[in-house]
Amino acid sequence: MSLLLIDIGNTRLKWALHAEPRPGSPVLAHGAEFLEQIERLAEGPWSRLPRPARMLGCAVAGDAVRRRAEEQIEEAWDLDLSAQWVHSSAGEAGLTNGYDHPARLGADRWVAMIGARHRLLAEGPARPMVVVMVGTAVTVEAVDAEGRFLGGFILPGHGIMLRALESGTAGLHVPTGDVREFPTNTSDALTSGGTYAIAGAIERMVQHVRRECGAQPACFMTGGAGWKMAPHLSVAFELVDSLIFDGLLEIAALRFAPA
Repeated sequence: MSLLLIDIGNTRLKWALHAEPRPGSPVLAHGAEFLEQIERLAEGPWSRLPRPARMLGCAVAGDAVRRRAEEQIEEAWDLDLSAQWVHSSAGEAGLTNGYDHPARLGADRWVAMIGARHRLLAEGPARPMVVVMVGTAVTVEAVDAEGRFLGGFILPGHGIMLRALESGTAGLHVPTGDVREFPTNTSDALTSGGTYAIAGAIERMVQHVRRECGAQPACFMTGGAGWKMAPHLSVAFELVDSLIFDGLLEIAALRFAPA
């Protein structure tokens, strides 16, 4: 029973077709499209795929974008897949939601934490975690050893920081600089400032979790810009490209299990 997974972020729609709705299932095909180009999917990459039996998705870009994706699913396979989208809840797949209003937690954050939790347990004993997504925005989540989400930070990604500086500060333009410990030109200063601001938030959360839980947390990082951040952190992180898809597979294994 093949499964189509969809992750709609703020910039791109990423998708993967898995052979079965379970963790570790073989990937039959995968790809990504910018949100402006979603209408290319049905007649483009999806036109060459076998018809999936199930679909599960995670969307943060809004209802209009989600509906456009559903229209492409129907057009590609002439089939109503009864599209299912993950929404944050009080608890699912071994994770407990400690947000003040659990349903208001971003679905991508929730799913990524579920993926990280199960990856952690597959590697060894339970321990606290810090889960970071680096994309258009940056999120930094704390989870204790029992799988309870303690809370998290949200801050602007590199691009938003630099555009804010460009629009609000005379004479500054979006740079193509390098990250340096002691920048000696404006481009490097801007790039380094954004990178170390994000790094500082991540490292502070690691300190909070260590103090709260009395143990060093396992740290996971995902997102399109994660590889840019990893070299500039003072704490060890496991860089995982597919953390949201990992979480979706864990959820699918429970939701689509045979009765």
